[in-house]
Amino acid sequence: MELDKILEFKYTPEINEKLIDYGFTKTFAEGDVILNENAYIKAIPIVMSGSIRVMRTDDDDREILLYYIKAGESCIMSFLGGMHHDTSKVKAIAEEPTEILFVPIDKVNLLIKDYPEWLDYIFRLYHKRFEELLDVVNAIAFKKLDERLLDFIKKKCQINDNNTLVITHEHIANELGTARVVVSRLLKQMEQEGLVTLGRNKIILH
Repeated sequence: MELDKILEFKYTPEINEKLIDYGFTKTFAEGDVILNENAYIKAIPIVMSGSIRVMRTDDDDREILLYYIKAGESCIMSFLGGMHHDTSKVKAIAEEPTEILFVPIDKVNLLIKDYPEWLDYIFRLYHKRFEELLDVVNAIAFKKLDERLLDFIKKKCQINDNNTLVITHEHIANELGTARVVVSRLLKQMEQEGLVTLGRNKIILH
């Protein structure tokens, strides 16, 4: 398992060995729920391949996208919740076929004590996620929905490394916390402006 090629911190062979020794891997299909809200966190996920989207759900079951977790990254919300023996405040879903290395919470604490670079990895993840959450807040507070929709499409295409996005209008509406008819209307407007081409459950970004 070549963790040194994906982990986003200064690599040492000792950490690689410890993570492999402490952790266990699981694979998830696209759409699989990896972590539910209010579930207790027993292990920290490190994405080996694929990607995860992290959502927040309100009392009416409306969801909003918070951020994506890509290969080499972990979920800082899991770190914080697990270390404080708290339940998850977010839902994590496999964006595509995804392999994850799970490191038990007690082993994470050992790594923090023994390897300063591991703690640096956590702090840098925290900084990155904090900036992404600020972007979400700014988008909701200051951006019009058509801007948020275009940003969403661009980010999805970037993650999938493809300018063709296979997705339903309902799915987009759920992730943006709005109604499907609004998304459909805005996408049609974007198509008229030459920004995208629409197909059946398909969006091509120009």
